[in-house]
Amino acid sequence: MHARTPKHFVLEERLERYADFIEPAPQDYAGRWAEACYPLGGPTTPAGAGAQAGAAARTGRFREVRLDLGCGKGAFTVEAARREPDVLFLGMDGEPLCMAYAGGLAAKSGLENVVFLAWDGHRVTEAFAPGELSRIYLNFPTPFPRKRQARRRLTDATCLMEYRRILTPNGTVRLKTDSRPLYLFTLEELAAAGYTVLWTSEDARADFPDDPTSGYEERLAANGAKVFALEATPGPAPAHFSPTPQRGLVEYLPQDLEKLDYVPLGMEATVWNMRNREAKLWAKGHKGTGRADNNEKTS
Repeated sequence: MHARTPKHFVLEERLERYADFIEPAPQDYAGRWAEACYPLGGPTTPAGAGAQAGAAARTGRFREVRLDLGCGKGAFTVEAARREPDVLFLGMDGEPLCMAYAGGLAAKSGLENVVFLAWDGHRVTEAFAPGELSRIYLNFPTPFPRKRQARRRLTDATCLMEYRRILTPNGTVRLKTDSRPLYLFTLEELAAAGYTVLWTSEDARADFPDDPTSGYEERLAANGAKVFALEATPGPAPAHFSPTPQRGLVEYLPQDLEKLDYVPLGMEATVWNMRNREAKLWAKGHKGTGRADNNEKTS
């Protein structure tokens, strides 16, 4: 999904204006993010920030480094950073327009513990040393519903194996999505990559009402979306890992499409085609599932 450039928005000018908050070469900081981004004299912390902020100041480094992978316009990243000033929050996205918005948001926030990385998320391991990240957030990643797009999903087992390298021993991956098919797919991929699922939620907005959100999540909720979420940590690595078969997310839709009260973003055309086919089969007196033909169309 690509952000649209608004009228009179000069992308190059915005990127230059907020360049201090956008890092185009994150690989140069691999292994030293916690120290390199720590402000001279320590960060300005709000009253009542707690003992952890003081401990960070004494060590001259951030307590943890967390990554918002596919951060979009950066609202979640900035709000999360505001709440934990002793943690360094890095937002990564390869979309220049998103970086322009995110950099502006970081500049206006006045926070010293948030940086945005203009970088392809599929090259994430180049930007970090082994064991450097305590958490990776995957907030509403593009679902890439077609079978041939499966390897582009950020929760594909091959990606999850890459994350193992840069997570701390107790590090975690957190997913939020409006797509139940992507959520179910991710649970299978986590098992294939040797992760232990710590918790799951099929209504994260109800279960975690105080979590930071973004405008994107608010818009989805206004359209009737429920937010599916989970957190997982790497367990023992698979002895003989091999990539999982590529699957289209259509395989995770319910058999009875009439029970689907919300169509996940990116699957509207697929569901519309399947419903039309079902209606035509009913009209001819032959009920079908629509799966075989649709699997061919979305492969």
